[in-house]
Amino acid sequence: MPNHDQFADDLAMLALGELPEDRAAEFRLHIETCHACRREYNQLQADAALLALSVTGSKPPARSRDRLLSAIAKEPRVTRMVQLRPRWWALAPVFGAALVALFAILLWVDNSSLRDEIGALQNQLAENRRDLGRTREILATMTAPDAVHMSLVSAKEKPQPQIRVIYLKRNGHLMFFASNMTALPPHMAYQMWLIPANGKPPMPTGMFKPDAHGMAQVMMPPLPEAPDAKNFAVTVENEAGSPVPTSPVIMAGQ
Repeated sequence: MPNHDQFADDLAMLALGELPEDRAAEFRLHIETCHACRREYNQLQADAALLALSVTGSKPPARSRDRLLSAIAKEPRVTRMVQLRPRWWALAPVFGAALVALFAILLWVDNSSLRDEIGALQNQLAENRRDLGRTREILATMTAPDAVHMSLVSAKEKPQPQIRVIYLKRNGHLMFFASNMTALPPHMAYQMWLIPANGKPPMPTGMFKPDAHGMAQVMMPPLPEAPDAKNFAVTVENEAGSPVPTSPVIMAGQ
């Protein structure tokens, strides 16, 4: 079957009715589906009709018609190429999907960060509640009417070391605050002892080391039991602690 360029060469001959019938029938089938060829064919038909109406007189010689057809056939054909450009709105679904994905990622990151912040705040709140509860226990112990208040001093040193002890037997709460304490050699520490009123051996109640200003405090050390206290005393022991005193008492209650 002739290609498109061959059809284009036969346009003028078909418009003038000079194309053989077999090829003319084939061309008519082609222009039914080819818009460009049909438009050019229609234009050539219109031109031919005008030419026929404007010509008067006798029929032109055959050689003149042949020259006209040859000149028309030699006219350059302009091939029109239509480039289909994608319209921007055709890409809208792609951009929409990308935006949704980006929004989902940002939302996930924000939610993850928010969960971490909430977890940190919950931990901080729990810690604050524990601190508040401990502070209340300390204040309750210090102000309890049945709490034992005792001061431990050492008359041999200047400035005079002093330890203030507060002990509440009914719940086993104990705290003591030391001042003007002498610094100790490495691996040594002060150890507090509770002297029970029932005559039992001294009970260890806590280890401590003073800071650079000779200050120290022990709040609510765990006690194995809470007997009535006859007195409190301090010795110097190994920093790991001792179940019984191994050195002389350097401070005792007044």
